Amino acid sequence: MSLLEAAPLAGLRDPDGVRAGENFPVALRVLPGRVRRHLHAVYGYARMLDDLGDEPVPGVGRAERLAALDAVEAQVHDLYAGRPVTLAAVARLGPAVVERGLPMAPLLRLIEANRIDQLVTRYDTFERLVDYCTFSADPVGRLVLHVFGTPRPEQVALSDRVCTGLQLVEHLQDVGEDRRRGRVYLPAEDLDRFGVTEADLDAGSAGPALRALVAFEAERAAAWLTSGAPLVATLRGWARLAVSGYLAGGRAALTALARTGHDSLREPPGRSSRLVLAHWVAATVRSAG
Repeated sequence: MSLLEAAPLAGLRDPDGVRAGENFPVALRVLPGRVRRHLHAVYGYARMLDDLGDEPVPGVGRAERLAALDAVEAQVHDLYAGRPVTLAAVARLGPAVVERGLPMAPLLRLIEANRIDQLVTRYDTFERLVDYCTFSADPVGRLVLHVFGTPRPEQVALSDRVCTGLQLVEHLQDVGEDRRRGRVYLPAEDLDRFGVTEADLDAGSAGPALRALVAFEAERAAAWLTSGAPLVATLRGWARLAVSGYLAGGRAALTALARTGHDSLREPPGRSSRLVLAHWVAATVRSAG
């Protein structure tokens, strides 16, 4: 079985198309079935791409992963051209493309994000990391908005900030896992500023310098979420409920991380349903004010 054939199976082993603990959460079970299926398709596609870029497969290197990503891009173009599509994760997008006018550009940017992952393993500055998020994270929010309707430019801009914030949170949760995969998403300038060494990143638990750095980056991530939060007030109905839930997931993850003393080298901290619900209610109430 080729990498392209195997990756969708790995990526869709969770029925909602994303893994537990991620901050682009699964489609809310209270949503109408048609909306939920469209969101599942979007997240399943994103997860499939991440598996192509990340999943350990013996004997598979950069060249094979880049070739697989090229094949996915060809399938996306086939989908929009009305040609037959054989890759399940792309084919599942078909109803959303037809019924909701799902745009192609964000789908292609997610492919490009995973190409970047094959070539770039570190980021010198926070600004460069945020630029990467415009490929890896922001397109997901844009696709979600299109599932619920045609977003206005100001809504897209706010969504981008929320999604960048969620991606930054996810990076902080996965410092240890990313390091084991050969990637460091903590900006090099900040590693130097806080005196975090290579040995610190390879330790079994975070020392004082790394904890201080993660706490600093967590404040940055929280600021991005807060700056995008006004998006919730611009939405109505199911869209408002879903987006406030996304914000709640990110904020709950930050709270859980803080409760570990910002030790991001251990397993990502769990977020209890009660913690997520508290942040969800807070986001909804704030948007109604």
